[in-house]
Amino acid sequence: MDNPKIKRAIISLTDKSGIVEFAHALVDEFDVEIVSTGGTARVLEAAGIPVRPIDDLTGFPEMMDGRVKTLHPKVHGGLLARRDDPAHMAQAAEHGIGMIDMIVVNLYAFEATIAKPGVTFAEAIENIDIGGPSMLRSAAKNHASVAVVTKPSTYNAILDEMRANDGALTAETRARLALDVFRTTSAYDNAIFTWMDEQLSGKRDFVDDKRLFLHKESELRYGENPHQKAAFYKLGKDAGEGAEYMLANATKIQGKELSYNNYLDLNAAWAAVREFDEPACVIVKHLTPCGIAVDADITTAYMRAWECDTVSAFGGVMAFNREVPAALIDAVINKNKQFIEAIIAPSFEPGALELLQLKPNARVLVTGGLNPAGQGFEFHSVEGGILCQQLDRVAEDPATFTVPTKAKPTPEQMDELLFAWKACKAVKSNAIIITKDHATVGTGAGQPNRVNSARIAAEQAGEKAKGAVAASDAFMPFPDSLEVLIAAGVTAVIQPGGSIRDDQAIAAADAAGIPMVFTGHRHFRH
Repeated sequence: MDNPKIKRAIISLTDKSGIVEFAHALVDEFDVEIVSTGGTARVLEAAGIPVRPIDDLTGFPEMMDGRVKTLHPKVHGGLLARRDDPAHMAQAAEHGIGMIDMIVVNLYAFEATIAKPGVTFAEAIENIDIGGPSMLRSAAKNHASVAVVTKPSTYNAILDEMRANDGALTAETRARLALDVFRTTSAYDNAIFTWMDEQLSGKRDFVDDKRLFLHKESELRYGENPHQKAAFYKLGKDAGEGAEYMLANATKIQGKELSYNNYLDLNAAWAAVREFDEPACVIVKHLTPCGIAVDADITTAYMRAWECDTVSAFGGVMAFNREVPAALIDAVINKNKQFIEAIIAPSFEPGALELLQLKPNARVLVTGGLNPAGQGFEFHSVEGGILCQQLDRVAEDPATFTVPTKAKPTPEQMDELLFAWKACKAVKSNAIIITKDHATVGTGAGQPNRVNSARIAAEQAGEKAKGAVAASDAFMPFPDSLEVLIAAGVTAVIQPGGSIRDDQAIAAADAAGIPMVFTGHRHFRH
């Protein structure tokens, strides 16, 4: 059928931004009859726009505190009638139902209501929109004849198309607008379902029916490899608390587009750096930290993280838990001449950003803040399903640790062990990490057996292992990995404990005269 001219529109809005200008154009340029409800009608009338009240159209008053006003055959008949079906049009004429060519509707702000502190169950229920979704769905179903508008951001484009099409919208535009309606009502219903499920069943970590709403932020050049297609999707409400400071909501202020692998490395680095209260730097290469260090000065922390493995740090992704000063970027570019793949931090000094412009391809991300580590949940896909778990963080109280060895750690050793314990959590299992002076010097990651991780960490540390400490993310099933660390010169070890052969590891530590701390918790990272 031909694209129908828009002659009558119903306008009923919660978000009234831009509606006066839009309605003026509909009336003044296209002679559209405006039908409106309640507060929207009052806004339009105050602006001098002629408005027909909804109860004049329906012949029935708004009632029950506005719960019933648009749920009427003269509204839904006017929206749903097929203009190309003679029987529909005859029935409409028989019952005095006029056609409605456009609706401009958005919904009660349910999610904003339930986000308010102290909102009651009754208040939330009153903000469940009924008439709005009903009109949206009716109009969207009949988009062959009806235009349905939900977003103020589309008003200007819609007017431009009407000007170009003698007061009509194209079938393609009407279909696209209808698709947006079903996206909107689907998300709206999910928000209500999720809230009501929590209210009636109690807030649970793992609900029976989990619905994730994802918004595509960008299509990526490719995935892990050039032959794999990829895209980045952002979680909505499911992102959890503190969403504004999450990687997904960070602002990229310079550099090339982020790649699939950039996102993975940035996520690993950003999660790791937030474990530390002190100024910290984490450098990640291929999902493995190649340098972790803390210091009272963030620039010094960077230098010490870089020195952990200067070869791997080249082209790595860096994360900081403090504002990045110009001196730090000067050290990266001019002193270390380090190739920068990506940097993420809460903020950057203006001088640091000026220096970074010398490396225009470097991806620079600002989060604006810092959430505690281990907040919320994470999801991993498997074939045909999704795994969900709480995010991990090192939160155990050192007062609960035990020391089963004859030798006990000095306060200085315990301080270093606690740093190593946090750093170890960021490393892929089987993880062994060697640290000295609050910086990693040897990292063994992702090996099928723990003793090989210990060998790799010891080899990387070299002479720096002498007098250092080590951490193991899970218990040592045999004393062999501990023996490798002792032979390298490690003087204290921290691990969860819990192996059936703990007594053998304790005996090896006692034989070497070194303390070993059991935390009672593991931080396995698969």
